[in-house]
This record gives sequence, C-alpha cells and structure tokens, in this order.
Amino acid sequence: MVKAVVLGAAGGIGQPLALLLKANPLVTELGLYDIVNTPGVAADLAHISTPAKVEGYLPADDGLKKTLTGADIVVIPAGVPRKPGMTRDDLFKINGGIVKDLATGIATIAPKAFVLVISNPVNSTVPIVAEVFKKHGVYDPKRIFGVTTLDVVRASTFVAEIHGNLSLSKDVVVPVVGGHSGVTIVPLLSQSSHPLPELSQGAYDALVNRIQFGGDEVVKAKNGAGSATLSMAYAGAEFAEKVIRAFKGEKGIVAPSFVSLAADPSGGDALTKELGQELEFFSSNVELGTAGVVKIHPLGNISAGEKGLVSAALPELATNIKTGSQYVIDKYNEESKL
Repeated sequence: MVKAVVLGAAGGIGQPLALLLKANPLVTELGLYDIVNTPGVAADLAHISTPAKVEGYLPADDGLKKTLTGADIVVIPAGVPRKPGMTRDDLFKINGGIVKDLATGIATIAPKAFVLVISNPVNSTVPIVAEVFKKHGVYDPKRIFGVTTLDVVRASTFVAEIHGNLSLSKDVVVPVVGGHSGVTIVPLLSQSSHPLPELSQGAYDALVNRIQFGGDEVVKAKNGAGSATLSMAYAGAEFAEKVIRAFKGEKGIVAPSFVSLAADPSGGDALTKELGQELEFFSSNVELGTAGVVKIHPLGNISAGEKGLVSAALPELATNIKTGSQYVIDKYNEESKL
C-alpha cells in the first residue's frame, strides 16, 4: 500500500503529475490538495480505471491534514509559474512562503513521509523544507529530495536528438549535478551512456546552455502563458516512481537529486573534497533505499570543461542555499516577536 500526495494538485504541474501518479500501479491511494478546484480534479481522476483511490481537499475543514494523513510520499509542485523575464529568485519571493507553510503541515502530520520538492527555486525551497523540519525536531536528511529530474530528462532528449534518433531518449542516461537553475545545472556529458559524436566547442557549449536554460526555451515558446509544466510533471512522476520502488524494497536504484550531504556523511565528505568547498546541499547521483538516501555518489571522472562548470556553479549554489535557510530563520524570529 502506497499513499502518494500532491500539494498544489490543481496547478499546471499538479494536474498532469496527479494523472501520471493515478496511472502508476504502485500507487494505491492518491491525496490531492490545493487552494482551489481540488475536489473537481480528484473526481475527474477517480473515473480512471486504475486501482488508486483518489481524494481531493481544499484548505477548509482541515483539508491539508486530511490530505497528508497516512502519506508515504509527498510531492510539492505548489507555487506560481515562471513568466517571461522572471528569474527563479523572483519566484522565491512568492513560493518561499507557500513551501514553508506546506512543509509545516508535513512536519506536523506526516513527518516520516518522503518529501519531493518541485516548487521553484529548488536550490532554495529544499533548504526551506529542511529548516522547517529542524524547527519541529523531525528532520531526516535522507527523506527530503529536490527534484532535478527534468534536467536529466532534457539532457537525455537533447543527446538523443544529436544522435538523430529520439527513440534513444529513454535509454540515454546523462548525470546532471549541482543544482536546478541556470549555471548551477551541470550536465556531465562525458559520462553519457551514449557518448556524443565529436562536437565543435561552439556546438558543445550550445548543448550545455540548452540543458541549463531549457526552461527559458519553454517560457518563451508559451509566450507568457506558462512555464515547463508537462515536462516537469513527467520528470516528477519519474522520480517519484523511483522513490516508491526503492521504498518497496527494489535495490540498485540510482538517480540524481538535490539532497543534504548529511544524508550520507561518508559520501557527502567525499563529494565535498571533490568540490573543494563545503555545501549543505548538492545534486549528485543518489542511491535510493527503503529509508530514502542510501549513498551519495561522487562526481567521478569528469572533463576539464565540466570541472569549470562545477566551479562556476558553486558560488550561486551557496547563495541560493543560504537564501532558503535564512528565510525560514528570519520568519521564525519574526513570529517569536509577535
């Protein structure tokens, strides 16, 4: 029995994500929560002929508590979408408060659930969830994940395109490390399961840039009508399935995710030595198990160019992480003065 919960289930990411989870035979119960329209989304999904029982709640009448009770895995796509010209830092000003409130609900109602954070900016919202859980005395770094799978999905698709065969995209595996915004996204193309044909430096740089800023490509194409919702929902469902399969006992599942390096102290220490800088969070290949993070893998053999990309990512990543953590600390200090 697996209860999956989507917080922000009526939104652009939430609805297709909920659909994909409803279609997943590993999910036996699906809890949906949002500030509007959730009962309608739940009723619609409930007519689909798959085993998962679906319930949808609004904030009234302890809706968040009802949604989260008994949750095994909680996916958070809640928040406003990115619009043209809007940076992930702009998003933080709005989404930070939303994530803090939802994290408080999880910490008090379902503290043992696996928490998968999609709400942007992930580099800052994951530290928000961690700080809230610390405040409530229920923090387990092995159970909190930033979903960076969209970067992996994009990298696989774009590499398959270069090979001239999109049917390869499900087989191509490109580790993507660092974080989940702009220059903090570092594709390790040298470790691609399907090595790239020889590219000019310009073509290589263009590929890296497309992986790092693929979200901008979608925002521009939608012409102000939204951001990457469908591809993000697909990526979120893919990672959620991996977490569920590991939770149910499947061994050897490895996927990149933005996690606390404290989730695996020995792996975290090894990664810190590679980076040459201490960070609380970093996205690297993570082995998943019944309790969450089992092992954080090192970067391994990377090219000189990739080392440069990692170095360029570190200052912004450190700033993003501090922004998220400090946001919660400041909010709690403000509340304590009231």
